Amino acid sequence: MNTLVPVLINWLQQYGYPALWGCVFIAAIGIPLPISLVFLAAGAFAALGDFNLILLALIGLSASISGDTVGYFLGRKWGSKVFSKLARQSRLRLISPHRIEKSRLYFIKRGGLAIFLSRFLLSGLGGAINIIAGAELYPYRRFLLYDFCGELLGTLIPLVLGYIFGASWEAVGDILSTSSLAIVAILLAIYLAWRLIRQIQRSQHETIQVALIAKAKESINDTEREKDSATFNVSQTYTKEINGYFQPSLDQLPGNYAKNGPEGLE
Repeated sequence: MNTLVPVLINWLQQYGYPALWGCVFIAAIGIPLPISLVFLAAGAFAALGDFNLILLALIGLSASISGDTVGYFLGRKWGSKVFSKLARQSRLRLISPHRIEKSRLYFIKRGGLAIFLSRFLLSGLGGAINIIAGAELYPYRRFLLYDFCGELLGTLIPLVLGYIFGASWEAVGDILSTSSLAIVAILLAIYLAWRLIRQIQRSQHETIQVALIAKAKESINDTEREKDSATFNVSQTYTKEINGYFQPSLDQLPGNYAKNGPEGLE
């Protein structure tokens, strides 16, 4: 159990809803706090009648989205400037403008899943993902949509589990932590396997392309050789016809050349 959990739970019991909102907001910005365990404890307290479960959910959701939005605009204001400055460096260019543009296009295409999963499954990466989304100029409306859907799960799941299991919320927290690590490991293995399959397919595709290009070149060479051979044959035939046209027959020569040869001309 995280050593901060007793402190945060003590604040929750003393100051109630404002303490929950402040802790969730700070964690959403990027400060590492065990908010899932706090939600579990809050759900357990709601089962005892100390808090209202719906109000807890609304406070947790609003605080999470507010903190994520702050992190997003921090990245948009400062992170994008850092990327642009690195791209403009003439002496020591760490990142090329082409690479920055490529990374932005990739994040716009794939970033929604990262935003969604980092709200509840990979919550430790949530703050960094917010800043990266802002720095990569990810559209805020899309960010807000994925953020809302992910934070809704990230808030309701531990609250409802804490409410259901009550005093056993600590054991549930240990199970959630273990299962989260297992899920992360499975997702990582699936991703690596997918990348390996893609690499193999790309290698096979390149091999097939090289073979097709070589076959096409060979076919072109064969065609050119056939054309050269046909041209040579036509040339020979044409030469024979020209020679036959200009060479007179013996019967057409004057005198007795046809009969007696050169002596017949005398």
